[in-house]
Amino acid sequence: MPLLIVFCGVLLLLLLVTVVKLNTIISLLITSIAVGFAMGMDSMDIVRSVEAGVSTTMGQLALLLAFGSILGKLMADGGAAERITRVLTDVFGVRNLPWAMVLTGFLVGIPLFYNVGFIVLVPFVFMVCAANRLPMLYVAIPLLAALSVTHGYLPPHPGATAIAITYQADIGLTMVYGIIVAIPAIIISGPFFGRTLKGIATNPPPELFTVPTSTEGRPMPSFAISLFTGLFPVLLIAIGSFAHLFLPEGSTALATLRFLGDPVMALMIAALLAMYTMGIRQGRSLKQQSEGIEDAIRGITMILFIIGASGVFKQVLVDSGVAVYIAESTANLALSPLVLAWSIAAVIRLAIGSATVAGLTAAGIVLPVMQATGTSPELMVLATGAGSLMFSHVNDPGFWMFKSYFGLSMRDTFRSWSVMETLVSLIGLFGVMALNWFVG
Repeated sequence: MPLLIVFCGVLLLLLLVTVVKLNTIISLLITSIAVGFAMGMDSMDIVRSVEAGVSTTMGQLALLLAFGSILGKLMADGGAAERITRVLTDVFGVRNLPWAMVLTGFLVGIPLFYNVGFIVLVPFVFMVCAANRLPMLYVAIPLLAALSVTHGYLPPHPGATAIAITYQADIGLTMVYGIIVAIPAIIISGPFFGRTLKGIATNPPPELFTVPTSTEGRPMPSFAISLFTGLFPVLLIAIGSFAHLFLPEGSTALATLRFLGDPVMALMIAALLAMYTMGIRQGRSLKQQSEGIEDAIRGITMILFIIGASGVFKQVLVDSGVAVYIAESTANLALSPLVLAWSIAAVIRLAIGSATVAGLTAAGIVLPVMQATGTSPELMVLATGAGSLMFSHVNDPGFWMFKSYFGLSMRDTFRSWSVMETLVSLIGLFGVMALNWFVG
């Protein structure tokens, strides 16, 4: 019954958005409240879920989106966009730009949360596509496939690390196995799949990514300064993430690096840096930069509220007990532990949208099975993480972020984003099963 209610809720949301043409934010809230009542939640519990869903989702993303959009706008207005795209095109060639995005997404995605990586790197996609007149999804999907894989089942990401701790897996060995599995998953779901999406039209918010076509008549920053400014938040976050490896716990230096490496702090500092390198250094005062900054903030308003409303839908599904119902229903399935872990995580992901909840819930369910069968805990981490990425759709804030940033229809978002996530998940499972023949 709970799964039927979830299915009907998804249908209601699609009906409101695509047929009735109701505003997406209102449609998400109406659907969330309807599903909550259908699941038997008390009216005040639904209100609390609405408030919690908005606050947790927007609380994590509001400042990230704001500073990320400011950074992208300053780089575009300052000439870094043109400089970076010229060099990337010269080095890799237009034909190989999707592979350049794969490499960028994989390397940058290891230390970054998915949402942070998305906000930092998507402006690069717009720069490259605008300069070379390339279809946006053809370039974006390879980048996002790499980010998704590193987020889903590669430590040191929090979700993958928590799953590894649950299974008592070796983190280093998990990373080695994960890279082996990640390579085919990224290649197939990224560049290969991206080639099929060239015909999909995109309409990104112009306020966020107005890339100048020419910088004639004014100075343009060097490639080194441009790249350093754009990837400065990545550098700060990476240092903060790995500082514990060379600094003692409790030390002032470690606390300082972790503070500077917090994603919000890192993006704020990067935005301030860009005001100098892309503005003052280029002869533009802070007052002259303010209009572009205000445009960037205005451009994220609708995106932010759509993501917040999608967080409500996810929170209602979690609070109503859908994950618990699925866990109880699937605990005794007679499957290989690897397939069982992937299946439970995939079903929970489909039902409630949260990859982290799906992965951790599945890990808790199949832990006794893994211990009884002696299955490799490292492979269990990868199987669970791959399952937690299965078919992202309307109950996942990531779905709405992708849709809003690229200005896609619901149909085209399913055709691109949801299919890409499904490929990442399925190929991840196949890779784990193949690797199990050698190490299991």
